[in-house]
Amino acid sequence: MDNDLKPEADDLPAFPVEQTPAGEAAPVGIEELIRQIKETADKLLRDQASRGDVKLLSTALRELRYCFKVFAPLRSIRKVTVFGSARTKPDNPSYKQAVDFGQEIAAAGFMVMTGAASGIMEAGHVGAGRDNSIGINILLPFEQFANPIIHGDQKLMHLKYFFTRKLLFLKESDAIALFPGGFGTHDEGFEVLTLIQTGKSHMFPVVCVDYPGDDYWRTWDAFIRKQLLGRNMISPADLSLYKVTDSVTEAVHEIRNFYRVYHSMRYVKGQLVLRLQKAPTPAVLEWIRSDFKDILADGTFDLTGALPAEANEAHLSTLPRLQFRFDRKSLGRLRQLIDLLNREVE
Repeated sequence: MDNDLKPEADDLPAFPVEQTPAGEAAPVGIEELIRQIKETADKLLRDQASRGDVKLLSTALRELRYCFKVFAPLRSIRKVTVFGSARTKPDNPSYKQAVDFGQEIAAAGFMVMTGAASGIMEAGHVGAGRDNSIGINILLPFEQFANPIIHGDQKLMHLKYFFTRKLLFLKESDAIALFPGGFGTHDEGFEVLTLIQTGKSHMFPVVCVDYPGDDYWRTWDAFIRKQLLGRNMISPADLSLYKVTDSVTEAVHEIRNFYRVYHSMRYVKGQLVLRLQKAPTPAVLEWIRSDFKDILADGTFDLTGALPAEANEAHLSTLPRLQFRFDRKSLGRLRQLIDLLNREVE
């Protein structure tokens, strides 16, 4: 099924092919993965796939390859994605909140990533400034122009498909800030929470920001508690996956504090490994072993160094690890464990 969105895939910017510099080896295992991609592409001919199906895959692959190139030099910088309505005007208090948030989070060392359009997205970029802004714009049947802060910047990407755009937001984000918005904002917010709750995404903070006196997200939170929690459709611990606030300073603190001790996570041979900035004391470790044994599939919590399987991440080799066999379903409780580490480890 061909898509009539303009510009067509053939009209997208040309994506130059990059090569590994002479004398520099490709990352371990990448040649085999590329071989698998080529093999899968060849099978499309064997399967007599339709032109529309192949065109979709071709465009998505080209878009993602180009965006990976843009993000590559920025990978060491933490990023916050700001979601909110494109219809919010500069005189709206939420616009001012988003400007202030962008300014404060950029000052804390984060880049601000948005859908690059007007309204809340523009406000986040206004606060962060062009150098600290990233834009992932969507090509729509009606024109959606990039806001003037990010327009023309090399960190602005234009995508044809929502699914590739949403994948990039999730893959590249270290935090999400939700401001009042319409269907799209709720779609993005609920998808983020779904992926975190089901373990399909790395763990990161989600903050819902009202302006003082507003009740947009407080009303949403009340709905979650009454209708979802009240009907046993989520667990009480799942409420730990997001925070509602009307304070920009509190929102920024929530994001910064999440990475005070916790650094990142990785599964290694059935074990969940939390990489930490500092090791917990024996007393805190015993606290964890006592209070969080419910999230274990078996065994206990152990402090370790870098594991052999993490040898490809040399920049993380000195960080202490908390290793355990996670049940892979108690994600709300896992967030509470991370909060405890950030609160109690000095």
